[in-house]
Amino acid sequence: MFGRTVFTLILLAMFSVSIAVGQENAQKANARPTPTPAIVMEPFDRADVKTMASKCVTLDTESGMIEIELYPESAPESVRNFLNLAAIGAFDTTLFSRVVPGFVVQGGNVWTRAGGVPAGLGARTRRTIPDEPNKILHERGIVSMARPDEPNMATSHFFILVSEASYLDGKFAAFGRVTRGMEVVDLMNKAAVTDEKPDKPVRVKKATVSGCTPVSQ
Repeated sequence: MFGRTVFTLILLAMFSVSIAVGQENAQKANARPTPTPAIVMEPFDRADVKTMASKCVTLDTESGMIEIELYPESAPESVRNFLNLAAIGAFDTTLFSRVVPGFVVQGGNVWTRAGGVPAGLGARTRRTIPDEPNKILHERGIVSMARPDEPNMATSHFFILVSEASYLDGKFAAFGRVTRGMEVVDLMNKAAVTDEKPDKPVRVKKATVSGCTPVSQ
């Protein structure tokens, strides 16, 4: 009698395990796959060269306005990236965080934003773009993409030249030119710096994408 009871208990235990395994397998079979993050389209992702060429970016800084015309026919992906970053507000409240007297002022460092970097923007601004060396000469007023020594690693950083730098020609992606506000750039470039870091960095209050203002002759 005792042996039969033990045998019955063993069968019941095996049956319970079988049911549990079956339920687990069923759950796995019916489990929903992890959704793939949606690709967020940005304003100029599908813009053609003609559309991008009709746009300028204005940087409203603490020291004054800087207007930049763009050359997508020479550096289409650099221009697209710059327009997108300006349009989504990535440059708003950032600093011109690097200054080399007599050479450049550099902006576009999203990690200098006032109040920190919003969720998602940090990952966006780590997106790299291909190098686009072209025939635009690196001279006073030219805007070009900054990047580390590794090729094809430009992200959101850009620089504005205050003097000629021909040794950059054909190596960096020049993609625009300051049409208004070089006096603002000069003011930043002449301010006090320590190890290429301005003592009182100028902040971009807001970046705006709009049609270009005709330049008076």
